[in-house]
Amino acid sequence: MTVTNVLRNLIASGTFLHLPSVYDPLSARQVQQAGFEATYVGGYVSGAIKTISEPLLTLTEQVNIASEVAKSVSIPVLADAGAGFGEPLHAMRTVREFVKAGIAGIHIEDQLFPKRAHYHKYQVHAIPEQDFTTKIEFSCKARDEVDPNFLIIARTDTCREMGLKEASQRINAAGEVGADMGLIFPRTNEETEEAPKVCNIPLVYVQSRGNRDGRPLFSRQQLEAFGYAMCIDAQVVIAASFVAQRDMLKELRETGDYKALTPQQMVIARQEIEDIIDLNTHYEIEAATVET
Repeated sequence: MTVTNVLRNLIASGTFLHLPSVYDPLSARQVQQAGFEATYVGGYVSGAIKTISEPLLTLTEQVNIASEVAKSVSIPVLADAGAGFGEPLHAMRTVREFVKAGIAGIHIEDQLFPKRAHYHKYQVHAIPEQDFTTKIEFSCKARDEVDPNFLIIARTDTCREMGLKEASQRINAAGEVGADMGLIFPRTNEETEEAPKVCNIPLVYVQSRGNRDGRPLFSRQQLEAFGYAMCIDAQVVIAASFVAQRDMLKELRETGDYKALTPQQMVIARQEIEDIIDLNTHYEIEAATVET
């Protein structure tokens, strides 16, 4: 069964998908090991790990990161496809490239392309609704040609400046041309609860931990109760990893040693890393071939 089939079956069964955003195979395997049914590669984390920021990411860079993640796990991987990396023609190629990379679905947004750095200051650079709808329509045509089970999520950022009415109108228009799901950015608790009621296709919520524009945060259980189908946890993995590494390096530099983890805890951590990359299987193959 393909990953797109697996994802579609999860959705059809009513499974609420909580998607921590990962950026490499090791973090993806940790997500899978923790029991999550699927994971996600976001533009924010991809731009951050390459230290160039999301607006400077190329299609090739994002596909390569997502592909490495997808090859390392058996659960479906979804990915951030930005603004489709261009016009409808380019968005069609974007769909094909992610399908070839083994990704189960993507979201495409109504931002300008190329994206601007001020996007991270919550500036909305929305293209006209008709242009967005056309881009989604042709992305869905590409999906239907290469893999009808590939998930297309239409994303709009307009709720931030123009309100829920404008955002839901765009999502509903995208649904009419083939989008499977929608993604908006409600600004308040009330908008968050109302959005699934006024949108005609299932919605994905983006949990933007650390956001500076006051967007509310919710538990997985709350979002499921509101009627959302998925939650992307956009910064939780990279932020937690960043803080842990920053504090470790500070201690190591200042004291010349690292004692936040005991020697025994380090033995356990090292063994867990070796287990998650399946090092024992490598030993077994070598023992049967070259190590006598």
